[in-house]
Amino acid sequence: MRHEELWNLRDAQVIVHKQQHNGAWKYPGGSIGIRSRENYDQIETFRNLGYLVEMYGFDRRSPAITNAAEFFFRHQTENGDIRGILGNQYAPYYTAAIAELLSKAGYAKDARMDRIFGWLGSIRQDDGGWAIPLRTQKKNVAIISTRSRPIEPDRTRPFSHMVTGVVLRAYAAHPTFRKSREAKEAGALLLSHFFRQDNYADRKSPEFWTRFSFPFWFTDLVSAMDSLTILGFPKDDAHMNKAIQWFISHQSPSGLWNLHTVRNKKMESDLWISLSICRILKRLYL
Repeated sequence: MRHEELWNLRDAQVIVHKQQHNGAWKYPGGSIGIRSRENYDQIETFRNLGYLVEMYGFDRRSPAITNAAEFFFRHQTENGDIRGILGNQYAPYYTAAIAELLSKAGYAKDARMDRIFGWLGSIRQDDGGWAIPLRTQKKNVAIISTRSRPIEPDRTRPFSHMVTGVVLRAYAAHPTFRKSREAKEAGALLLSHFFRQDNYADRKSPEFWTRFSFPFWFTDLVSAMDSLTILGFPKDDAHMNKAIQWFISHQSPSGLWNLHTVRNKKMESDLWISLSICRILKRLYL
């Protein structure tokens, strides 16, 4: 089936028809005391962009994608990041997650993407990973409601594997930046934290390594292994092998993986996660 045929499927068209004239999708609910309506809409636009790109193969040939891309680029700052989901605060993980989808949709050669990766490279922690800057300064995310100036990171603090895993997805999705030294260094850091608790409060428990979603959102074992196999990390690495053995031991007799999913249960996310694991194993063994 060609991509254009997938685009015309009923479920895909339901999503497309809900897109607003400014390229965004409207977030249901939310409190403007926390963030603006447009900033809430960034979250919903990221969500729906993920459905269209990852599940239905949409790319920039579709007006739905070009309109969504322009919506996000209108929120790109002079520094290069996409600002708003955390109010005025830096959000390297959301900037990267959006960049991942835009790369997959055909925007890898867009100069505005170079600015995103330039910013991501500039805001790394000293250890080579990424964290939420306000967290490195021991601030609560409630600070986004104050509309205060961006809090600069304390780069001496350790990386967050939750944030680093999301940023690494952007690097893996880009045909040029996946070959960078930054990607290799961050990949090694991420591997070193498999099945461990994060260094920060957000999704801190080790159990989040095995709480899955598709399209990918935060960092879990499948999303991490997807990036790492694209980046070329080998199966004989001890941490990679531990993840492979986890996949093998949790495969059901049917051949699928019926894992703990935290999003999109109605969209058969367990089947998509099973497909993602098959793609991971194919890269490693074929």
